[in-house]
Amino acid sequence: MHASVRPLAICAVAVLLQGGAIGIGSAQNAPETHPPIPGVAPPSAYGPGWGPEEESPPPSEAAAPTELPILFVTDVEILQASGGNGTDIVQVTGIASSEGWSAPQLVPTYPGKPFDNVLDLELIATPPDQSEGASGFFPVSAIFAIEGGSAVDGVRVRGSENAITLRKIPGAAQAAINVDDCAKCVGKKFAPAGSAAQAEQNVVREEDLPKSLRIIKDTDGIRGIEQDPNRLTLIVDKNNTILEAFWE
Repeated sequence: MHASVRPLAICAVAVLLQGGAIGIGSAQNAPETHPPIPGVAPPSAYGPGWGPEEESPPPSEAAAPTELPILFVTDVEILQASGGNGTDIVQVTGIASSEGWSAPQLVPTYPGKPFDNVLDLELIATPPDQSEGASGFFPVSAIFAIEGGSAVDGVRVRGSENAITLRKIPGAAQAAINVDDCAKCVGKKFAPAGSAAQAEQNVVREEDLPKSLRIIKDTDGIRGIEQDPNRLTLIVDKNNTILEAFWE
């Protein structure tokens, strides 16, 4: 977008009095003057206080939800338009880190014609508005129309952690995702990279988990409030037993 993912002032009021008689009368009835106060506007003829009341600005609209790339792209297919002059359709499937993702869509990574004539896309969606427990990956899908019928030689579709390139129209491509979704991590022992053999029973190896990973030990604090719904967080005790697993 950009894996597509989708950034008061004080007004002084002057009053002009017109006409001689009106000007004199106003001068006679003018409110008592006050010595100037540095940095503060003087009283006005609108009455007591420090000037006319201003209407409060309307409340700002809520910020639009941020769209981010989903975790992995798993399948890409291009359906060719009949006769080669219509609209080719790109169909993409991927997996999000958790439930709660919505409105998946495909968007170009950058504007303009690609130099290698391979259209670069990102599979993005609106993430959950709060942390989600690690209960398994969640499938999502979206389509993208290429106007003009095979105007490009192929597509490259990116997620947060991988990409699939397809240079055949029509055609299809897949990616195998061999990553532990941590749906059954709680109660097992976390093993840092290189410290455990593959397939060791009741052990969760760092090598088998998503690349974006945060481990919080029993003696650790938590710094900052940066949220990343594609980051897996594990809370472990002093023996590295996993107490909680969630996407934040």
